[in-house]
Amino acid sequence: MSEEKVVAVIMVGGPTKGTRFRPLSFNTPKPLIPLAGQPMIHHPISACKKIPNLAQIFLIGFYEEREFALYVSSISNELRIPVRYLKEDKPHGSAGALYYFRDRIMEEKPSHVFLLNCDVCCSFPLQHILDAHRRYGGIGTMLVIKVSAEAASQFGELIADPETKELLHYTEKPETFVSDLINCGVYVFTSDIFKAIEGVYNQMRETCEFSSLMAYLKRIALFFFDFILNLAASNYNHFQYATRSVPADFVRLDQDILSPLAGKKQLYTYENKDFWEQIKTPGKSLKCSDMYLSQFRETSPHLLASGDGTNKKPMIVGDVYIHPSVKLHPTAKIGPNVSISANVRVGPGVRLINCIILDDVEIKDNAVVINSIIGWKSSIGRWSRVQASGDDNERLGITILGEAVTVEDEVAVIGSIVLQNKTLNASVQDDIIL
Repeated sequence: MSEEKVVAVIMVGGPTKGTRFRPLSFNTPKPLIPLAGQPMIHHPISACKKIPNLAQIFLIGFYEEREFALYVSSISNELRIPVRYLKEDKPHGSAGALYYFRDRIMEEKPSHVFLLNCDVCCSFPLQHILDAHRRYGGIGTMLVIKVSAEAASQFGELIADPETKELLHYTEKPETFVSDLINCGVYVFTSDIFKAIEGVYNQMRETCEFSSLMAYLKRIALFFFDFILNLAASNYNHFQYATRSVPADFVRLDQDILSPLAGKKQLYTYENKDFWEQIKTPGKSLKCSDMYLSQFRETSPHLLASGDGTNKKPMIVGDVYIHPSVKLHPTAKIGPNVSISANVRVGPGVRLINCIILDDVEIKDNAVVINSIIGWKSSIGRWSRVQASGDDNERLGITILGEAVTVEDEVAVIGSIVLQNKTLNASVQDDIIL
């Protein structure tokens, strides 16, 4: 068993799926936006690397290949394991995409396939899930977590047997409360998952063929009725529409696979006792960056900065990541929950709290940045303030500056979103600057 190969598949979505991350996702795919100093997708990839006998990691999405080429090459060399990007010709759904690329995924004949969603933040206890799955049997095991009843309705709710951990019932975003146990978007499957998806495909094709036949007959009847009324010419398009095929190639993992297989001793659950969050908005990304920085204390303490304001080092408070290329003035005070990316310049007296600073930003003397994300190549002027309430559930709870935004001296930007290439020479509050 120890020599059995496994592969990992990470769903990265596509441009139409990252709209809530604008303006940050205008020029950078959402999965490559940094959290805790690393691209969002780097965290699940790093977790996959720790699985024994991992053969390959596949990234599936419908971004252009060139957008991931540099990162895929870099991470493959860094981790010394093949990472491949597979581009969908169109969205197939998470289960549909898995099936669409089944031949490539199974080319190493792995015993198990991990499936992860890119926009999930957690400790990714993948080995524990795999060990539990081997005890349970069945087609697959999914990571679950308990949340408040108020939060549960935003996710897939499920009921599991408290003793056997079998998935008994699953429903996606129910209108009424079902359970405080939700789906975390992390799974391990045997190769039998492909047979299950194929079964759904066959059912959908049969349904579509029957529906198409009924629609065809109905439209043909209407066609000849209109023909009798001398309107045949205007209804030629109706005839063409009735005879075209309707593809059935979009299969959702949750509604089409998990729900039907629940209660059939095929799917099981492993409860996560650690942190978990879904990264749907920039506000959530700031929260998740904090979670990953906290995790670094145990997993990667060498990535966390330190300093007490002496020996020409700035004061560091709490968990902070600083890229080695960053230039920090010793009178700056950084933290807690701050991530500073490459080639950033931080001037004297600057205060940074709960923020993400992306590449090539300049923050000038005595500026303050709190509860904010500062986009690439932006500039914050002297004595300026960029801040927000910090409530990631509010629409403007996090201030976001897009790429190459200039905030001039003594300007306050409060609870606002600013699109790229803008210059602010007057203060703004609770606004979206287009």
